[in-house]
Order: sequence, then structure tokens, then C-alpha cells
Amino acid sequence: MKNVFQSVVLCFSVCLLYLLCWPVPIDPVSWDSPEPPPMEGKFSKNDFLKDIKILGMNDGVGPEDVAIDKSGNIYAGYDDGRIIKYDKMGNRMGVLVQTDGRPLGMQFDLDGNLIVADAIRGLIKVDMQGTLTILSIESGGIPFGLTDDLDIANDGKIYFSDASTRHRLGEENLDVMEHRPNGRLLVYDPETTQTTTLLDNLYFANGVAINADETFVLFNETYMYRVQKYWIKGEKAGTSEIVIDNLPGFPDNISSNGEGIYWVALFTLRNDFIDSTTNKPFLRKMTLRLPELLQPQPEPYAFVLGIDENGKVLHNLQYGADDAYSPITSVKQFGNKLYFGSLTAKGFGVSKAPKLSTPHSKLRD
Repeated sequence: MKNVFQSVVLCFSVCLLYLLCWPVPIDPVSWDSPEPPPMEGKFSKNDFLKDIKILGMNDGVGPEDVAIDKSGNIYAGYDDGRIIKYDKMGNRMGVLVQTDGRPLGMQFDLDGNLIVADAIRGLIKVDMQGTLTILSIESGGIPFGLTDDLDIANDGKIYFSDASTRHRLGEENLDVMEHRPNGRLLVYDPETTQTTTLLDNLYFANGVAINADETFVLFNETYMYRVQKYWIKGEKAGTSEIVIDNLPGFPDNISSNGEGIYWVALFTLRNDFIDSTTNKPFLRKMTLRLPELLQPQPEPYAFVLGIDENGKVLHNLQYGADDAYSPITSVKQFGNKLYFGSLTAKGFGVSKAPKLSTPHSKLRD
């Protein structure tokens, strides 16, 4: 019996030593997280996203974003680097390109090229023959760590995000646990082929969407639960401001329907552990020493908000259940349909758009 007790004590001591001393690749900081807003009123729970139809179920995993061309054909980028083309009914037409990376945000330019924020390869261009061209891999001498999302202005300039210069694809949990501002908002000018950093010190810079008259871009800071506005033109040009703060989930990509509605994909609901340990960096560091299954996990929850340029919530679309299409990482509107992408789910989704207060039109891509 004594030997058994000694073995238990030894095992406990080794585990405690591991939790306290095993090195982890983060240097977390303390911060004050706002109390999550109640899921009522403008955030009331509902089942609008219950009946999302899944397309491309057998084609791969993780079509994080989709792009739609002028004919309604759909392009989805999977976690193995393939971008697959589908017709407007969702029938597979073939592989457009293998990026040999990880395609995330995608958008068509005015010349019909597919511009892709590839988390591994940087900002790339793909023509309709499948020829791939790397446009940019760094800004200010700092390589992109995780090229994430983009939107394209009519003058050809590409506004895009580098989510983290410190952590790479697959290390997003390190960024949330560390909570340091490692992200950037950038612009690529095809005329000069130069990339400029517009803003840095962002907390996981994510979705990017330009407004209709191209005076500003909205972008998400995932780990601050907020959407910001960066002014491109006018008296405020070069400055930024918060549009909506303290969201009930983690904002991922954002897109414009071209008529004043911005669709914000929320990866999942806020996490109680993360919110309650924002002022306990050592505990967050210890958590990363646990087996992955014991670390905080995203709840399966489909969540999309439609906001205006000032952050007013116009549409609140949800569905919380084990069979929810989640996590939703992107939303694009084309006609009267919404198309959904996911970082980890099989296939991409489609459903009818909610009734809008203004006539809807096709996205610019």
C-alpha cells in the first residue's frame, strides 16, 4: 500500500512539475475582457441557420471562404490547398488550382482573376486557366505570418489582413491565449506592386470589407470581439475607429453586400474560460500544457450578424445545436442567397438571405 501511495505522489508531482515548468511558445499578458452581452434583444437566440444546405460534402474539409463569379459559379478553397469550382447549382466542375498552401479569404478582381489570401503563401492571384502568381509575401520587411482575408477596390488596390506576424496557421489558439497585438491591415497596389502597412498592433486582424463608395474598410479584430473602421478617403483618412465592440462571439470574416449591409461571421460564442482568465496570464500559460482535448474548445454554434457601417445590428442569424453548420468563418451574399464557409467543416453552405430593408444586389465579385 505504501508503494502505491508513493507512486501516486510521484505521478502527481511529475504532472504538477510539467504544468508549472514545461516551456510553451507564448508570453501572455493580462487584460480586462468586457462582460459578454446577454443573448437577448438584438442578439436573441433563434434557429434561422438551422436549414443551411451543405454543398461539396465529399470534396474536402475546411472551405474557409467562397467566391462567386459574375455567372454565379462558386469557388471554394479547402484545407489541402485546392480551390474547386462549382456551377451555380453547386455541381462540381473541377479543381481550378492547387495553391500548395492554405487558401482563406478570396475575391474576384475586375479582370476576372481570383485574388486569394493564402495563409502560407501570402497574397496570390489565380487566373481562370489556373495560373498562380504570388503578389506579395511581406510588408515593411516583415513577412506575412497568416494572410487571412481581403477585399478589392475599383482602382485595383487590395486591402487585406495579416492575422498574426508571430503565430502561424494552426497556432491560432496561441494568439488568443497570449493576447498580444500581432496583426496588421495592409494594402497592395498593383500599379506599383508595393504593399503598405496601414495599421499594426491589431489583435488577430481578420475579415476585411470595403464600403460601396470606397471611403473606408471595415475589419475584424477576432480576439477583441470587435469590428473597426479604417478611413481610406476624406478628412479622417488614415485613422481608425471602433464600429461595434463586445460582440457575443469571435468575429471572423466580413463581407459587403454592396448596399450597406456587412455580413459578419462569428466563429463561435464567447468562451467562459478565456473571458474569466484574461487577467490570469499564468493560468492561460498552464492551460497550453494540458492535452488538447482538455483545452478550451469552440462550441458548435452557427452565428452570423448583418450590421450597417455604424455597427447597428440589422440581422441576427443563429442556430445552436450539435448538427449546426459550424464554425461559420465567412458569409457572402449573391442575389437572395447567403453562402457560408467554414475553417473545419466538410463542404460549404447556402441558404436564403433574410428579407432585407433595401433591394439586394450581387456582390462585386
